[in-house]
Amino acid sequence: MNGVMDGIRILEVADHTFVPAASAILSDWGADVIKIEHAVRGDAARGLGQSGAVDLSGDVHAIMEHANRGKRSLGLDLQNDDGLAVLHKLIAISDVFLVNKPPAVRERLRITEDDVRVHNPSIVYAAGTAWGPRGPEGNRGGYDMTSFWCRSGAAMGAWYVDDERMPSQPGPAFGDSMGAMTIAGGISAALLKRERTGEAQSLEVSLLGTGMWAMASGIAMSHVNGSAWRPFDMAGMVFNPLLGTFPTADGRMINITCLQPLKYWQEFCRVIGREELIDDERFATHETLTANATEAKAVVDEFIAARTLDEVRRDLADFDGQWTPVLDSLEIIDDPQAVANDYVQDLENEAGVPFKLVTTPVEFNGEASPVGRAPGFNEHGDEILTGDLGLTMDEIIELKVKGAVT
Repeated sequence: MNGVMDGIRILEVADHTFVPAASAILSDWGADVIKIEHAVRGDAARGLGQSGAVDLSGDVHAIMEHANRGKRSLGLDLQNDDGLAVLHKLIAISDVFLVNKPPAVRERLRITEDDVRVHNPSIVYAAGTAWGPRGPEGNRGGYDMTSFWCRSGAAMGAWYVDDERMPSQPGPAFGDSMGAMTIAGGISAALLKRERTGEAQSLEVSLLGTGMWAMASGIAMSHVNGSAWRPFDMAGMVFNPLLGTFPTADGRMINITCLQPLKYWQEFCRVIGREELIDDERFATHETLTANATEAKAVVDEFIAARTLDEVRRDLADFDGQWTPVLDSLEIIDDPQAVANDYVQDLENEAGVPFKLVTTPVEFNGEASPVGRAPGFNEHGDEILTGDLGLTMDEIIELKVKGAVT
């Protein structure tokens, strides 16, 4: 398969997940990504031993694999003048420079946009930060939990008022992964602009901005109504019998979200074998169905509560209304719909241990983009220095002696 980013080289100076996951997406799409890692410790994420209650110290570092798939790694000391000179040579042959450092750190490391453009005026300069590049907190660090989830309104938007605990993100790197898609899209647009006009672009994406975009409708509604968005319990506000989450006989859940209840009510009655309700005057029009939604919902409750999840999936298989079983992050791996669309792929890490990764959510020409494994620390160091930059082994050894490269 020919990737849409074939021939594009991305030079990444970033660690953790948010920004590296952006170039991971572009790597899946065919870009050649050179990952610059700290010359001694590598990407800081390599030392992350736990995320939430999940142990990351086993044979597969899942978060590292997710955010660094398909890349090449070079250990480089950017505070060493000789190491910085190597970076300059890589900038000169790259299409995109991608960084996750706050503005003050970029200045200290001499990798600001102006610094980079000296060595390649046509390069796309892309940066990701926690809070945005300006303002009183522009130089503060942060993670998706702080910037995407808590600050943007998302956490409060998911926090029921009667729950004592604030909800956490539903999964590790949740905001990071959405922010990464935003950066990848911005880079793609910048490359298109350069292709069409020759004009070099720069872009900035923050976790705060991405979180606010995810909450954009709620923020707009809050402004219009003068009240903050909070979730609410619809148990006592039934106006649509085909809207809600329903428990099954075996303790599982299904969600039904038919926003046009009358359109699907008659078909639902046929599917569940309650044809006598089709002509029932209580449910015959939109107005009467809304007025008697509590009684109609009791029919739905009764049907689902009497069946296991597998039985509900069987009985509603031909129902055209919008519904789904509620699955966890382990079940979705083998879900028939996910499998049919290649949304999860099999691969092996550097040590040959098999594992699975989710595919990037864009399909080109009817095919999912292939996923590669993450590199070992400095796995491609000599290859990049010789093959991409044309250095001799004597020159490389001299750089290693000086501590410029790993």
